[in-house]
Amino acid sequence: MGTLRRAGIAAAVAAAPLGLAYRFALAYRVRAGYPRRNPPQITPADLGLPYESMLIESDGIALPAWFIPARGGERGPAVVLVHGWESARDRTLPMAVFLHAAGFHCLTFDVRGHGANGAEDLPLSAGEFGRDALAAFQAILEQPEVSAAAVSGHSMGGIGAILAAAADPRVAAVVATSSPAGPYRLTRQTFRLARLPIPDPIAYPLAWLTTRVYLRPRGHVVADISATAAIARYGGPVLLAHGDADTVVPASHMERLAAAARASRADEPDAAPVETLVVPGGAHSWLYEEPDYRRAVAAFLAGALGGPFDPATAGDLAAAEQAERIADLEAQFDAVKDSPGGLRTLARVALPGATRLPRPRDDASPTGQDDAPAPAPER
Repeated sequence: MGTLRRAGIAAAVAAAPLGLAYRFALAYRVRAGYPRRNPPQITPADLGLPYESMLIESDGIALPAWFIPARGGERGPAVVLVHGWESARDRTLPMAVFLHAAGFHCLTFDVRGHGANGAEDLPLSAGEFGRDALAAFQAILEQPEVSAAAVSGHSMGGIGAILAAAADPRVAAVVATSSPAGPYRLTRQTFRLARLPIPDPIAYPLAWLTTRVYLRPRGHVVADISATAAIARYGGPVLLAHGDADTVVPASHMERLAAAARASRADEPDAAPVETLVVPGGAHSWLYEEPDYRRAVAAFLAGALGGPFDPATAGDLAAAEQAERIADLEAQFDAVKDSPGGLRTLARVALPGATRLPRPRDDASPTGQDDAPAPAPER
């Protein structure tokens, strides 16, 4: 009996860390999976842009969108703009400003669970960004003004752009800015942002478990929503941009994406280009304020889409246009800012309610949960 009792105690002790890790993963999913919604506060007209309101159907959800025609509505190439986490379509308008100046039609929309959309019952991931970006791309091709289209996204929206391109060969080009390379690395990075005192030998397997638990409610498979895996499946032109001072998603993520894209084309002598742009001093957001970024993006798209201007002219037009962040709309990522960090954050996993799903919300207020680290800010 004594031997059995000791064996039982030993088994319980061994299982305790696994149980705690699983509880941590559940708490993380509650905390990180339900974004604060920030409804649009301005329209394209406030920045002098013409536009038409429209709805995009994605998995039975009607996503609000704006179509911004260029050059008086003449037929030509277009760009779908995909915002990031806890952002909305109006936050992409500075991109639309310089792309419109370079002659591109633009379409921007609210990803499900963001902007003017209602809250989701299940946690959101890159998979939803990809499905909604694909729906937006398919919608823009239906516009009579559009001859071809690219997809451009920021951060989580960058993953969405890559996933959409991998799913539809009609995507003429991809621009991914400040984009995470994959789910596991993004989860590990959020641990760092929340200042969790977890050493790498524990943090990496915990990130593996946490990611799988996070994705389970929607039935996602990690490989299917990995930007690194998806970019290897896409054969069109790619531009990856990143700031070298990005502390949210380090520039090493861009290097990993570029390596995967180039490796998949290594045996193709006529393969489409994979370009990278590193913005010196650039942070996670607002790279569009840099003329070199605007020039590179517009020139790349003009080359990939065949106009409407030659790449040099498109680059000059974009660089000359003022594209500035919209005042009072770029809120801090409160889920990270409000986390106490360190052992205090870890201790909250043990509190009652840490794994309780957030209550349905009728407005854009936070979930009220503060039990686990939150995902990286996506602006």
